[in-house]
Amino acid sequence: MKAGPITADSGVLVIGATHSLTETPTPDVILVPGGPSTPVHARDAKLLDWLRGAHRTASWTTSVCSGSVILAAAGLLKDRRATSHWLTLPALKAFGAIPVADERIVRQDNVITSAGVSAGLDLALWLAGEIGGEGRAKAIQLAIEYDPQPPFDSGHMSKASVTTKAAATALLSKDSVKPANLTATTMLAWQQTLTAVRSRRRRRQPESNISTKLSLRKPRPHESP
Repeated sequence: MKAGPITADSGVLVIGATHSLTETPTPDVILVPGGPSTPVHARDAKLLDWLRGAHRTASWTTSVCSGSVILAAAGLLKDRRATSHWLTLPALKAFGAIPVADERIVRQDNVITSAGVSAGLDLALWLAGEIGGEGRAKAIQLAIEYDPQPPFDSGHMSKASVTTKAAATALLSKDSVKPANLTATTMLAWQQTLTAVRSRRRRRQPESNISTKLSLRKPRPHESP
C-alpha cells in the first residue's frame, strides 16, 4: 500500500493517500472500508500483517460494511460479536466471528464494526462522541443535518420483500463477478474450507491416537487377552 492516488472500486472516485502503511505503523484510529474488492484485500498478507500490528496500539479498530471481513481475515474478530453488510455476514462466521444481523454498530472492547454502507455515518458520529464528547458529536450531526427520514422502509433484511431482496442481491452481484473479485472470493472460500477441515481433523487426532495406543497395549498376566 503506497502513498498516492487510489481509485475506488467504482472506477470514478479517486482518493489521495498521504502516507503508506509502512509510514503509519501506529495509527490512533483504524477504519477499514468495504466494497466489491473485499475478498482481494482479505487475502493480502501484507495488509493483514499491518492490521494485526497496528491494532495492538490503536485506540479504536473499526470497519464499515464488508470491511469487517478483512478484520476477521486478520484474526481480529475471532470469537467476537461483529456485524457487516448483510451479504457478507456468513463470511464473518467462516472466520470465527459471531455475526450480528440486527445491530447497526457492534462494539467489542476497542473493536467497532458497523453494518452496510450508510451505517458508516452512524459509526462516524459514534466515534466523534467517544473522541470529542457528546456535545461535539451532536454539533457535527446538526452541521451535516443528519436526520434520516427515508422515503421507503426496506433498508434492513427484516423489512424488505422477497422481490426487493432478489433485486438488491442482483445489483450487488454485478461487481462480484469481475474476474479479480470472483477469483479472490473463490480462493478465500477454499482457504477457509481447508482451515475448517484441518481444524476438525486436529481435534479428532488425539482420540485416534489414544484408541491406537489402547489397542496396541499388551495384556498383563492377570488380564484376559
